[in-house]
Amino acid sequence: MAETSATTGTGEPASRPRKSSWKYIGPGIVVAATGVGAGDLVATLIAGSKFGYTLMWAAVIGCVVKISLAEATGRWHLATGRTLFDGWRSLGPWTTVYFAIYVVIWGFIYGATAMSSSALPIVALFPDGPGLKFWAIVTGLIGLAFVWFNRYAVFEKVMTVLIGIMFVVVVYVAARVVPDVGASFAGLLPVLPDGSLLYTLGLIGGVGGTITMAAYGYWVNAKGWSNSSWMKVMRLDNRVAYITTGVFVVAMLIVGAELLHASQVALTSGDRGLVDLGAVLEDRFGAGTAKLFLVGFFATSFSSLIGVWHGVSLMFADFVERFRAPAAPADSADPAVSEEQAGPAVTERQQRSLPFRAYLLWLTFPPMTLLWLDEPFGLVIAYGVLGAFFMPFLALTLIWLLNSSRTPREWRNGFVSNGMLALAGLLFVVLCVQQVRELPW
Repeated sequence: MAETSATTGTGEPASRPRKSSWKYIGPGIVVAATGVGAGDLVATLIAGSKFGYTLMWAAVIGCVVKISLAEATGRWHLATGRTLFDGWRSLGPWTTVYFAIYVVIWGFIYGATAMSSSALPIVALFPDGPGLKFWAIVTGLIGLAFVWFNRYAVFEKVMTVLIGIMFVVVVYVAARVVPDVGASFAGLLPVLPDGSLLYTLGLIGGVGGTITMAAYGYWVNAKGWSNSSWMKVMRLDNRVAYITTGVFVVAMLIVGAELLHASQVALTSGDRGLVDLGAVLEDRFGAGTAKLFLVGFFATSFSSLIGVWHGVSLMFADFVERFRAPAAPADSADPAVSEEQAGPAVTERQQRSLPFRAYLLWLTFPPMTLLWLDEPFGLVIAYGVLGAFFMPFLALTLIWLLNSSRTPREWRNGFVSNGMLALAGLLFVVLCVQQVRELPW
């Protein structure tokens, strides 16, 4: 990759490889906070309640798979100076058609889901106050105002605080239930109990595996990392993100195994399962622990809300910008575009752009209608199908992009990267088929 004489805000030459350092950590924390939602934690709890520690190994493999996927996304942005949607567009118009339909339908239904999820713990904390719809609308409006008026630096700090709350609460609850250390280590041996296949696939592919993984490269650019000199920093940042996610998964498996498995307590599926868990914690440890858990539940849900409001709006703004511009040559890997098409200056402009703010409004106001209505049958089907296809789409297009001349030779996939992305692609295809089969046709 060609060198550049540009300098960063710290005065360091942009071409000099940075040493990986904890002081740079940021975008990975944002991904971890956004990607782990309340529904993910409930799915993990249910797996622990059904199979104890037996599927601990699946959580570890899932962590490694996510590290590989997010690393590939960040590597594309830094090695080429082109955004992920720019890369997708070079693969043909079918990617534009898919993403356009996906981002509109997904945003409409996800907006209602995120607002409801953020409202649930507030209603549980203040049962005599306003109802779920009121708090759902309030959290949506707060998320809208926060992302509308703040830039990435403030956004990252708030996300760091929220993930700190999540981390402390989840680990605290796991410690309170007193994990069986021997059984935990035994769970690292790959075993598939009867009836556990779908739970295993879900643990590997589900937690933290959403469109926010694709948004990682945009947050990397927003942080000011815009060329390959930041590659080591990005890789450390990414590992921290998914190791943190792995800790969440392991902690919730422990809670499911110790608190629910032995007593055969059943949770409601979906976000409401965490309200059920709050009641179980109150019976076992008292009101203080239950309220603390509900605060962590809120931090989990609200961090996902504002993370999507920011990250997917950035992706949509880039989508509109690339759609209007002429397509770059398919084999283009010219690093000179880095300073023009990526980095904090462009991210700042995109955050003030009409498409960014239009998508913010789309995530906030139209979904409020779903708070009063049952989700329309057709929308549920479309949302399920498009959502199920996204992760296979991401994994397989990254393999395509990072093995082609679109990527500078030194940053193309090696044997390990190709193996992990192929494993991820196969896993997500299986999950996709299963999710589509389970839809209420």
